[in-house]
Amino acid sequence: MKDRPRRPKSGPAAPVKAPVKAYVQKAPAAKASAPKKEPRPAPETPARPLMRREGDKPAERVPVILETAGSDQYRLIDSGAGEKLEQYGPYRIVRPEAQALWQRSLPDSVWDKADALFTGDTDEDGMGRWKFPKVLLGETWPMQLLGVDFHGRFTAFRHVGVFPEQLAHWSWMKEKVETAGRPLKVLNLFGYTGVASLVAASAGAEVTHVDASRKAIGWARENQTLGRMDKLPIRWICEDAMKFIQREERRGSKYDIILADPPKFGRGPNGEVWHLFDHLPLMLDICREILSPKAIGLVLTAYSIRASFYSIHELMRETMRGAGGTVESGELVIRESGPDGRNAGRALSTSLFSRWISA
Repeated sequence: MKDRPRRPKSGPAAPVKAPVKAYVQKAPAAKASAPKKEPRPAPETPARPLMRREGDKPAERVPVILETAGSDQYRLIDSGAGEKLEQYGPYRIVRPEAQALWQRSLPDSVWDKADALFTGDTDEDGMGRWKFPKVLLGETWPMQLLGVDFHGRFTAFRHVGVFPEQLAHWSWMKEKVETAGRPLKVLNLFGYTGVASLVAASAGAEVTHVDASRKAIGWARENQTLGRMDKLPIRWICEDAMKFIQREERRGSKYDIILADPPKFGRGPNGEVWHLFDHLPLMLDICREILSPKAIGLVLTAYSIRASFYSIHELMRETMRGAGGTVESGELVIRESGPDGRNAGRALSTSLFSRWISA
């Protein structure tokens, strides 16, 4: 599975900027100041022990394949030979894709019409640059998905500000919010550029969006303004996700839907370290505690981990013992749809997921 940009996406870390040279007038030798000490990493928040859950495990549904098809704003045109050709709004984009083990279906003449190609490090976390074969494009462009306006952006980590495979989860969440018959509270952890938060808020939810990257939070606010959604009830919080949910647990805060999209590895704004395999059990355990008595669901997406979806499936079922409902787990995939969006092709696997739903 692919790893997420980690990021400007949240989660929790933002890319470190290159040092900037500055010219400073030297003080007289006798008054030279003492060398500055490097700031110490913030101490890790003490971890509470995992709860011992009692009761039956939820029902299960496996394997579940959640598929995203093409639309007028996004589609996977073709893939193969370690790359994918996608349509994002007005632009055709070529990016590396390790999961595309097969050969391309479409001729080179179609691929050669791309507006932008990512070049550089083929590792998902590697930085690179964009090449524009036709004309130099601006950094951002407007897009819309599920009725929400946002900016696409060419980033140094090959990503463009939205992960379209998540549309399967966002559509599910949107329908639950709109049909709940009551106001719902949604928590979006590792929320990146805020598209999911805007989808939830526009559907009528009260949203708390958490991301450790100030850059991603700023981008999310730009998306909110672009969509004329400034009055929607969204709290934008720049903080380490684990610290935030531990504090919410102590406060007794509750949420009806929780989305968690953690990276494999990352750092928080104050040096906090996140390792998926080390910290995921406690994260889910705390999320269980801050679900409301009438909770709708808990959604987990996992990218670039060397594990079966059964690993996170069983973890989710153990975490939700005694809660009833169903745990469904599997993969998120995007279906090729050709240049015009009408020709269904191969399914490209993008990530693992597990979600608990109350009914």
